Amino acid sequence: MEILIQLVNDIGKLWAKYGASYLTGMRNTLILALTATAIGCVIGFLCGVLNTIPCAPGDSPVKKFFLKLIRAIVRIYVEVFRGTPMVLQAVFLYYGLPYFTNGAQRFDNIWAAAILVVSINTGAYMAESVRGGIISVDPGQTEGAKAIGMTHVQTMLNVILPQALRNIMPQIGNNFIINVKDTSVMFIIGFTEFFAQHRYIVGVNNMYFPSATIEMIGYLTLTLIASLILRLVEKLMDGSDSYELAQGDQLVMAAGTYSHPDRGTPFDEVNREYTGEEKRNRIRIGLKNRNGSTRGGR
Repeated sequence: MEILIQLVNDIGKLWAKYGASYLTGMRNTLILALTATAIGCVIGFLCGVLNTIPCAPGDSPVKKFFLKLIRAIVRIYVEVFRGTPMVLQAVFLYYGLPYFTNGAQRFDNIWAAAILVVSINTGAYMAESVRGGIISVDPGQTEGAKAIGMTHVQTMLNVILPQALRNIMPQIGNNFIINVKDTSVMFIIGFTEFFAQHRYIVGVNNMYFPSATIEMIGYLTLTLIASLILRLVEKLMDGSDSYELAQGDQLVMAAGTYSHPDRGTPFDEVNREYTGEEKRNRIRIGLKNRNGSTRGGR
């Protein structure tokens, strides 16, 4: 019990002295994760659209060659950035640029470097998620879009991707939560995110475990809030569970419907007054007119 009291006291001392630094790190982590996830989603959707461009047997050899080249580039990109740690990707991009250019080119903006690394890494994972989401959509949707003359891009933007987006929404949220945690490796290039603040504070006062406890609580708070917001977004995308079925066929309504005679008129066949001899007379007139028109057509 005394250890817990001491831990709480140490956490209080650290927060009183470095609370602003912790909050700054949390803010930078959140901004980086949000921005990189959004850009990564765009990259993933772009790769998904490029991977699904149809290639018919009658297409020209040039088109077939470029489609194969695009798919090969996308596949190499996905495998490389999905198969290597983000910390090494950060080192390779941040320190590799001045190395290969003999110092002529380098990242002057640390934010740009961090966003680039996390975005490219997220895009590699999102590319596979988008591909799975596109495959999960009924192929009849694509066939119907092509039947009304839509191009591949129009089909993707207006028919397939809106449906695929709902299917992959949990994966988008999962990638965002992963980015909130994985941005902690950006300290390797000097980015001052949440974990970098922890390293600095521990180096000053050597209170490693109390500072790590603050880090754990901070990361858990960010991820729990993100999970709650993402679940609300999914619920809004699903819509209300209460709905009313349409009473008429919308296609028929658009083309025009038959107007039933008013009740009580002689043309109302279910009217009680429209019975007996009057009904038989109208049937005879109808048959006579039909026979007459048939003879005239001959």
